[in-house]
Amino acid sequence: MKLHRNLVFAVIDALNLIFTEGQYADKVVEKILKRDKRWGSRDRGFIAETTYEMVRYKRLYAKISEVNEPYSRSNLFRMWAVWAVLKGIQLPDWKQIAPTPERRIKGRFDEFSKIRKYRESIPDWLDALGEGALGERLWTKEIAALNQQAEVVLRVNTLKTTKDKLQKELMDGGVLTDPLKGYPLALKLRERSNVFSSDSFKNGWFEVQDASSQLVGDFLDVKPGMRVVDACAGAGGKTLHLAALMENKGQLIALDIYANKLKELKRRARRNSAHNIEPRIIESTKVIKKLHNSADRVLIDAPCTGLGVLRRNPDAKWKLQPEFLEKITKTQKEILFGYSKMVKPGGKLAYITCSILPVENEKQVQGFLESEEGKNFALVDEKHIYASKSGFDGFYMALMVKK
Repeated sequence: MKLHRNLVFAVIDALNLIFTEGQYADKVVEKILKRDKRWGSRDRGFIAETTYEMVRYKRLYAKISEVNEPYSRSNLFRMWAVWAVLKGIQLPDWKQIAPTPERRIKGRFDEFSKIRKYRESIPDWLDALGEGALGERLWTKEIAALNQQAEVVLRVNTLKTTKDKLQKELMDGGVLTDPLKGYPLALKLRERSNVFSSDSFKNGWFEVQDASSQLVGDFLDVKPGMRVVDACAGAGGKTLHLAALMENKGQLIALDIYANKLKELKRRARRNSAHNIEPRIIESTKVIKKLHNSADRVLIDAPCTGLGVLRRNPDAKWKLQPEFLEKITKTQKEILFGYSKMVKPGGKLAYITCSILPVENEKQVQGFLESEEGKNFALVDEKHIYASKSGFDGFYMALMVKK
C-alpha cells in the first residue's frame, strides 16, 4: 500500500481536532473530506476509516506508543505509526515519523491485548461499569462487537418504492445490496459507498438506518389512521419509518425540544413524501398537556448514553463521563413519567434506548410500572438487542399498554 503524505496529514489533522479540541468525530471527518476535491473515493475512504479506527483504539495505540494526553502532533504521528505497523504497512521515510521499533510495537500489542480495557480501548470506569451491569462474559463479547465498524444498512421507503425495485435501481448504479432476514425493509450494502449521491436517495426511495433501529416501528404496532406521537423525534429517522407503516393515514405528531432537528425532519419528510407528520416544538409543558389521554401510540426514544451505538460513534467512549449517566437517568425518568400521560386508555407506549445498560432500560421501566404514574400500564413485550448477538446496534425496547 502506497502512502500519500497529504492523506496521512489529513488523518493527523482530524485526530488533533477530535482528541485535543474535543470536536465530534463525524463532523471532523465530514469537514476534512471537503478539503481537497481531487481526492477520490479510495482516498476519502482511507482518511475516514483510518481516523475512526484510531479514535476507536485510542487508548491501545497511546499505551503502545507510550504517549499521554494532551497529545502533541508528534504524539499523534507516533500513534499513527503504531496503527500502520499493526496493519502491516511499510512506514515512509518522513521526518515526522521517528525510527519505529516494529518488533517492540508488536510485542507490546501482544502484551496489552490480554487486558480487556486496553484491547478494547475503553476507560477504566466504563469497563468496570459494563462488567458490573452485564457480567464479565456478556460485557467482554459486547464491547468487542461494539468496536467493529458498523455496516451500512438502508431502510426502503415503502411510500415510494419496494425492496425489489430499490435493490435493482441501486444495482444499476453499481451498488450491490443484500436483504436481511428478520428485517423486512432492510438492505445491507456489500461494500461501503456514498449512497447519498444516488438518484434513488435524492428521490426519497430509502433512508440509511441501522437494522436494530428498524425494529422499532413494527414493535410499536402502529396502524393507518391512528394518532401516533413520536415524543423525542429528533431529525426523524424513526418518525419517517412510522409514517410509511401508517401509509400516510392518520396523524403522526413529532415532538422535540430542538427546533433545528425538527427543521431537518421536515426536509427529510418532503423527500420521503411523508405527508402525515406534524412537527411540534416542546416549548413548555403545555404542548404535552394538550395531548394527555389522546394518543393511540406513543414512542419515547429516550436520550441515553448511546453505548449501544459505539460502532458508529466511537468517540463517545472518550466523551462520556460517569456523572453523565447519573444525569441522563434522571432525564429518562422525567420523560417517561411525563410523556406517558399522552397515551389514551387501550393505547400503547414504547420506551426505547440505544443503550445496553439495565439502569437506563429495564430498571427505568420497572420503576415506572411500580409508580403512581405507571400503575395503569402493563408490560406486554420487552427486547434486549446486543451487537454481539445481532451484528447490529445495541438497543432496548419495552412495550406497555394502558389499561
